[in-house]
Amino acid sequence: MATTWEYATIPLLIHNTKAILDQWGADGWELVQVVPGPDGVGLVAYLKRPTGDR
Repeated sequence: MATTWEYATIPLLIHNTKAILDQWGADGWELVQVVPGPDGVGLVAYLKRPTGDR
């Protein structure tokens, strides 16, 4: 059976990016992509992790 995923999008604060991503990574989230935010200034990270449902 295929792995099922859950997803999250989070704003990244440029001065604290590593700490933010480290915290989410410690909770089992994998970074998929970083894109410009809707304001054109900030960044948004897309993350995923397995749901555990199989």
